[in-house]
Amino acid sequence: MESRGAKLFGHRIHPMLIPFPLGLLLTSVVFDVVYLLTDNGKWSEIAFWMIAAGVIGGLAAIVFGAIDFARVPEGTRAHSIGVMHALLSVSMVVLFAVSWLLRMDAPGEPGAIPIILSLLGAGLAVATGWFGGELVERLGVGVAQGAHLNSPNSLSGRSASEGSTDERRRG
Repeated sequence: MESRGAKLFGHRIHPMLIPFPLGLLLTSVVFDVVYLLTDNGKWSEIAFWMIAAGVIGGLAAIVFGAIDFARVPEGTRAHSIGVMHALLSVSMVVLFAVSWLLRMDAPGEPGAIPIILSLLGAGLAVATGWFGGELVERLGVGVAQGAHLNSPNSLSGRSASEGSTDERRRG
C-alpha cells in the first residue's frame, strides 16, 4: 500500500522528520552520561537544549505519522504494529518532555529522575524504531503498492510474502 499520506516533493514527510528528533534525543542521553562521568554541568545543559529541540521535532513527526497511520486498514497486522509504534513513540516523546520540564530550574544539575526518564525514553526509541522498521521494511507500509499488511513477524524466519492473498489485493 503505497502511501497516499502526507508527502513533500513525492516523498513521505514522516520518515524525513524522524532522524532529527531521534538523533537529538539519543545524543542528549550521551551528554547526560558524560555529565555523570565528569560532573561538569555544561554537558547537562547541552542535553537540556537537545531534548527541547528533539521534543519539538518529535511532535512534528508524530503529527505526520498519524496522517500516514490513518491510511492503514484496520484488522491487519500492520494496523496493530502501527498502534504499538504510535504508543511507544508518543510515550518516548512524553518521557523526554517530562525530563526536560524537570530540568528547567537547573539544567546544569538535573538530578537523577530526569536522567532516568531520558534513559527510559532512549529504550523506547529503540523499541519504537524496531516497530517502525517492521512497518516499512517488513510489511511495506507506505512504500510498496503490493504491501503485505499481514506478513509474519520479521523475527519468525518466515517469508514476508506469507500474508493472505485477500489482504494483498486490498493493499
